[in-house]
Amino acid sequence: MPKYLTNLKYRYKLIFKNTGLMLVYFGVGLILFGSLALFYRDLNSFYSFLEAGLISIFTGTFFILISWNVKTSAINIQDAIVIIFLVWTLAIFFSALPFVFSGILNIHQAIFESTSGWTTTGLTLVDVTKIPKIFLLWRSLMQYFGGAGFALIMVIATGALGVGLYQAEGRTDNVVPNLRDSAKIIFGIYISWAIIGIILLKFIAKLSFFDSFNHTLTALATGGFSTKINSIGEFNNINAEIIIMGLMIAGGTGFGVHYAALKRRDLFKKNPEPKTMLFILIISIPLILFFTTKMLYGFWGGLRHSAFQAISALTGTGFSTVSFNNWNNFGLLIMTILMILGGMMDSTSGGLKLFRIFVIWKIIIHQIKSYFKPEGSIFHIEVYKGISKKKISYDTLKDVIAVVFMYFLIYTIGVLVLLSYGYSMEDSLFEYASALSAVGLSVGITTPNSPLGIIWIETMGMYLGRLEFFVIFFAIIKIFRDIKDIIQINLSKLEGGEPF
Repeated sequence: MPKYLTNLKYRYKLIFKNTGLMLVYFGVGLILFGSLALFYRDLNSFYSFLEAGLISIFTGTFFILISWNVKTSAINIQDAIVIIFLVWTLAIFFSALPFVFSGILNIHQAIFESTSGWTTTGLTLVDVTKIPKIFLLWRSLMQYFGGAGFALIMVIATGALGVGLYQAEGRTDNVVPNLRDSAKIIFGIYISWAIIGIILLKFIAKLSFFDSFNHTLTALATGGFSTKINSIGEFNNINAEIIIMGLMIAGGTGFGVHYAALKRRDLFKKNPEPKTMLFILIISIPLILFFTTKMLYGFWGGLRHSAFQAISALTGTGFSTVSFNNWNNFGLLIMTILMILGGMMDSTSGGLKLFRIFVIWKIIIHQIKSYFKPEGSIFHIEVYKGISKKKISYDTLKDVIAVVFMYFLIYTIGVLVLLSYGYSMEDSLFEYASALSAVGLSVGITTPNSPLGIIWIETMGMYLGRLEFFVIFFAIIKIFRDIKDIIQINLSKLEGGEPF
């Protein structure tokens, strides 16, 4: 057997073993979580989670058995990309099964709901007034852990073995040199904010513990799933809105920036992303107020709703306090732009990310300045990210350009599909920006009665946007390329030739 084929076999055994282990852990988690349904004496929901968990465990066990004799070793970036692709895809599928087994949703709707949960989008096809509480809690937990990412959890659990996974998921938020310590610090920040949010919503806003718990998790995850059919607007509680705005900003802030604020405030002030977020909000909130919401709700009501909706859109949370049905096109356009821009890098937000927006802005400024500088001047950008100062390299610029290009390519395709179903241009631009940027705000296109084409194009948008396109593309290309190589090698062997 050629060395290449032997190595390929080993790499895929390593991929299957690590994927299998994660699926077994995931299945156990499903069963343990489903056991909470017994407290509500809801056997139907319990069996739904039990069956889904067992399927995940059996699938993971199968992957482990076909790779049982492989020695565990560190995962390289190419293997990690395939593992991340497989784990995210299968976790979304297995998380959808309880919705199907309980009869709440069909398989298409369930995969949409699960994708919306794990990608922290928040678009929904369920009537939250008619589903068991265990499913409301499951939706919130999907978003909370989806915001953290599987890679972060695996780094904490496995240390060095999870490094490749962490990098493959697109994370760069190493707050300290040791990656495992970084992951622990990040998760510590995440949990601390959750505890603070629950306490504030419970005792200051006077929400029930159940509502406080769920809305804190989905606000920090910038997810937007709510226990109320009219989202945060149903509470009509200004204290809750102020607290949730703070939690949304916390979720939309990069973990490195959080760490800098805690440990090195001098360096925190040098980070451009918080300033960029503040600048965008200072511009967008008055625009929405004076051209849209003031006419609908008066000045103070307009200010209240403008601020909440703008923060929700920019951070990619998707909570709302009002319906968008009576908003004019100007207000919808500003909201669409905010959703496209997104939150900070290495936060739970989606969208293009403010770090990339800042880099693009610096390139534009440099281009203007270059006309007034001597020929041959060197292009040089340095920027603080968390507590470290980073030089913007050519590779970083390529990454920015590639992600922006792919975003607008997929966005254009998605909008065209929505237009083909007869929706207006402004509604299509808004709704697909919400899906692709993992926001969750809706103008009414996304409903349980939506055509399958709408459901699946939005599902793909949420999935691609969360993993920022290239992880998925690289994984699929690698898998098909490896299959092609195996076929060619075996054909060469049949013909009696030496392939390598």
